[in-house]
Amino acid sequence: MKLKDLSSLRVIIISCILMIALPVVVTAQEMESKKEKLAVLWVSGDRDVAEKSCLMYTHAAKRNGWFDEVVLIVWGSSSRLLAEDEALQEKIKAMIEDGVILEACVACSNMLGVTEDLRKLGIDVKGMGVPLTDYLKSGYHVLTY
Repeated sequence: MKLKDLSSLRVIIISCILMIALPVVVTAQEMESKKEKLAVLWVSGDRDVAEKSCLMYTHAAKRNGWFDEVVLIVWGSSSRLLAEDEALQEKIKAMIEDGVILEACVACSNMLGVTEDLRKLGIDVKGMGVPLTDYLKSGYHVLTY
């Protein structure tokens, strides 16, 4: 093998080693975008749907680490159901303790007269049009009950 060929081979080997050995730099934004996120939109006023599907899966998704971030959005008829049902309120409190983020639509809760009831449960009651749109556009898995 000629000296020129050995030099080329050395450059190739060193390049390969550097490509493998250099750490990959990942920005905080890239790391955040790789997180698995779930937003659950709870609109049903049906107690069975709430208890046997929506709240059960949402809580399990957080407790079992199926998603890094889990958000439950109380919207529409679910607002009144939650405000009136003490057993569901206890489930919500446990979910908050386990790290589920709770939000509610203020327009819905105002129409139904339950805004303060939801706030007392520790739910962030606010305009939800923009936040929901942001969830949809930023890679959250969205599940609706």
